[in-house]
Amino acid sequence: MSNPESGQLAPGDAARRKPGSPPVAHSSALERLLRRERAVIVFALLIVTAASWLYLLLGAGVDMPDMSGMESMAMPELMPVWSPSYFSVILLMWLIMMIAMMLPSAAPMILLHATMSRRSRELGQALPATGIFVLGYVTVWMAFCLAATLIQWALASAALLSPAMVTTSKGMAASILISAGIYEWTPFKHSCLRHCQSPLAFLLDNWRDGAWGNLTMGMRHGGYCLGCCWMLMLLLFAGGVMNLRWIAALALIVLVEKMASGHGWVARALGAVLMLWGGIEWGMLL
Repeated sequence: MSNPESGQLAPGDAARRKPGSPPVAHSSALERLLRRERAVIVFALLIVTAASWLYLLLGAGVDMPDMSGMESMAMPELMPVWSPSYFSVILLMWLIMMIAMMLPSAAPMILLHATMSRRSRELGQALPATGIFVLGYVTVWMAFCLAATLIQWALASAALLSPAMVTTSKGMAASILISAGIYEWTPFKHSCLRHCQSPLAFLLDNWRDGAWGNLTMGMRHGGYCLGCCWMLMLLLFAGGVMNLRWIAALALIVLVEKMASGHGWVARALGAVLMLWGGIEWGMLL
């Protein structure tokens, strides 16, 4: 028989314990560690998200001219020169923006990964593994940020972007709205969205041990997240890359879509609104 005071298990008790379940003596210590690590991760996510939003509120290092009422006008004399340093500033702006927008909706997946990582190793260290997982996730969005920066450079060079980082073409803005709306109805969008809405199913299906395994898991989750949201992010070119109201609205939309598990109509309703909005914008041009 087991000795509760010593916390040891008799051989018969060990045989009756289900394979893979933690020892009785370790369960309470494990739960305490899980709660502590969860608190650390939640605090870290809050700090990073708050710092990212503060960076955007302070201008993201971009010297924006005062164009009140003229945000969509192309003013070549006010357009910045795309030097390597300016390219770096814009790339960093996109990266911080994506972190501010996407990290809150990724939090459930990150927290569940930490829990499963800790339980799979009993008293091992879960924080490094989860950090590597997040690194993989961010790496995918870094690739998107590089692409978005190149798109912004091309639009600015073609005089299709104002100094306020808003498209100067109403037709292009309408086309982006309609395209984003159509994408909300595609099977690919909904396939990616289902993976983002089901953290437990994703981790059970894709679990890998080790540093490389956690990195690839993070990159795979980032890939599904990117597949779900990339077209929404391009809406920033229609409403203003540094328009904080647009940024906050899109962040909220992403969060609602991911939280609405089993409710695909949410994305489709958004798609219908975007297509209608874009159609009205096109109609006003005729």
